[in-house]
Amino acid sequence: MSGDFPEEAAVAGAAGNLPVPARGFVGRQDELALLATLLRPDGGRGAHRRQLVTLVGPGGVGKTRLALQAARRTRSAYPDGVWLVELSPLYNTGLTGPAVVGLAVLETLRPSDETTRPVLESLIEWVQDKRLLLVLDSCEHVLADCAAVVDSLLLAPGVHVLATSRRRLGVPGEQCVEVEPLPVGTGRDDALALFADRAAAVRPGFTLDGTTRPVAAAVCRRLDGIPLAVELAAARLSTLTLQELHDRLGTRTEAPPQHDPRLQPQSGAQPRFDLLTAQDDRAEPRHRTLRTTIGWSHELCAPLERLLWARLSVFAGGFGLDAAQEVCADGPLSARWIPVLLDRLVEQSIVRRRGPDRYGMLDTVREYGAGWLRELGEEDGVRLRHREYYRRLAREACAEWNTRRQALWCARVRTDHADFRAAVDWSLDRSEDRAAALEITGTVGFLWRYSGHTRDARPRLDRVLATGPAPLPDADTDTAPAPAPAPAATDPTDPTPGADLIRALWTRGAVALFQGDQDTEGWIRRCADAARRQDDPVFRTAATYIAGGHLVICGRPDEALDVLSTAERLPVRDDWLGAAQLSVLLSVSFAHLMRAEYGPARTVAEEVLEESARRGESWAGTTAAYMLAQADLGEGDIPSAIRNAVRALTGNRLMHDTTVVAVSLDLLANAVAAAGDGHRAARLLGINEHVWDITGSTQRRSPALAAARRACEHRVRDTIGDRAYEDAHAKGRSMSYEEGMAYATDTPA
Repeated sequence: MSGDFPEEAAVAGAAGNLPVPARGFVGRQDELALLATLLRPDGGRGAHRRQLVTLVGPGGVGKTRLALQAARRTRSAYPDGVWLVELSPLYNTGLTGPAVVGLAVLETLRPSDETTRPVLESLIEWVQDKRLLLVLDSCEHVLADCAAVVDSLLLAPGVHVLATSRRRLGVPGEQCVEVEPLPVGTGRDDALALFADRAAAVRPGFTLDGTTRPVAAAVCRRLDGIPLAVELAAARLSTLTLQELHDRLGTRTEAPPQHDPRLQPQSGAQPRFDLLTAQDDRAEPRHRTLRTTIGWSHELCAPLERLLWARLSVFAGGFGLDAAQEVCADGPLSARWIPVLLDRLVEQSIVRRRGPDRYGMLDTVREYGAGWLRELGEEDGVRLRHREYYRRLAREACAEWNTRRQALWCARVRTDHADFRAAVDWSLDRSEDRAAALEITGTVGFLWRYSGHTRDARPRLDRVLATGPAPLPDADTDTAPAPAPAPAATDPTDPTPGADLIRALWTRGAVALFQGDQDTEGWIRRCADAARRQDDPVFRTAATYIAGGHLVICGRPDEALDVLSTAERLPVRDDWLGAAQLSVLLSVSFAHLMRAEYGPARTVAEEVLEESARRGESWAGTTAAYMLAQADLGEGDIPSAIRNAVRALTGNRLMHDTTVVAVSLDLLANAVAAAGDGHRAARLLGINEHVWDITGSTQRRSPALAAARRACEHRVRDTIGDRAYEDAHAKGRSMSYEEGMAYATDTPA
């Protein structure tokens, strides 16, 4: 995706995740008019052949910007949102298959999905009753897998897809729109307008007049009106005059650039400035023009700028200054020079700003840098530094998880998800470094478990914990391998017991609980055995949570309390083990609630809430507020139940914990119904049906939660009647997530 768009930015008031453009959109009015027609939902299956529109064209021609501009203009027609799915981070991950693309779509639509069903099955079921537009960007990286996913998604009559690709997907009914370069010299000089706009950004006061217009037009013609080429050229006006730019381009677009001994890379590797500019008999002249322009821009960079460009290509997503300094600094490239060099690359449109201290690169530019990095022979070294940077971040996040920095770490993990995933996968592919793979998979997996990415955690944890080689899921399934039986203490294939192993095992067991997977006994045994061999009471407490929590989820509170009571009461730690300790107490409180023992449940929940407040952490505290609301409701203190349920809702929105939001909404609806407001309770139940839909399951498959939900619905129907219930429920069900949360917490929408 273009780096012109800040990350985590959404169009205000609209469902979906379309980013806010950082630069103005120029031209393409005919294409936008055509797309407005092609993307208009006509309803019913009569529109089926128009459900897929693919923008086809070479890299740099402006497909992404056009797709996003068209999507913004049509978003009001899709009540379930317009969603951008960036597929370029899947490039070079080593993962293949429709399940991989399906997971990227699923994470975009509802990142809290925690079911254990195959991705495509879950995704297709979820979209059946939706009216939404998916913008699938950069499909060429995973073309066949993308086509398979789209072909399945289009069986849902309300799903429309706008794809960008260098090649057509080949799906039946696909409507292809060829994205041509911007016109120049035809009466509609869109290329010239783009050049002038970008030139003014680097040279304030630049305008088109009788002197500059013909020279700028000649530049645009030599660049064939290709938007990226035009932007790269315009950026050079920060150091060149317009005439100098024209003269230099005149020699560079007529033939591939030649080797220049003055531009030898610092490492002594053979120069390859024609890496993407070499003639290709299959490439059209316009494709060669873009490659030539990128190569020309590369030649004009100073040696250290080129080196930074190459090293930045290892980032799978956006990156910050701190990451660039730690990953890219080595040899002649000092960390203190990187801020200056980054600014220079931004000025040259090689790197794009995505927000405060946040950067990104266009796919085409990143690909050039990646090829150059390989030519320099530095790929393994830079990827190792990339892995070590995210390994350190994950280690620090786990060490500080049970503190007031918890919410900040959660946000960081979500922002850098693509690079955490890339670091884990690179480690898993290096069998000679198993200890590092175990550590980073366990730490990142723990963070993913709390940050809404358990589908990524599960197969990677299975792979690193397997006693033999275990590939990640590919073409036909994303079902993880079954848990291996507990190995004997003398098993030579078992990793040496320690904190890294126990964290990975604990996280894998917690993921199983979180996904509602009843088949967790293998992980319970393995975690318990490893904790016993480590002979650390806090590790044993952590393992106790997996065993006791499983019994709670299965609706066996008596047995759960017997198991949980064996956990030693020790000072709560600041790290991930502290979260495990608090999870034991939360499970105890929940088990008491299931037995209608409200006094003991309240006592334990208040202990957790006090500990949480002292530490400033969020997850355990807001979950404890939910337990207190349950106890309040059981004891008949309705006002307190409502206050604590709203408290739980508010806190878990901060942590993006949709599951606890869902159970808190169920509880709030019960409390509101008990207070006598049946219409509001019905609407809350409708809102929560949408939220449970987002999580991917109903009441986490918990018999107790499902029974409470049914009882609340029956009570409200008896109070206000079926017709009033259905009307209020439908209004709540139609609300967006944010609208529903605002209504539930009584804050303005």
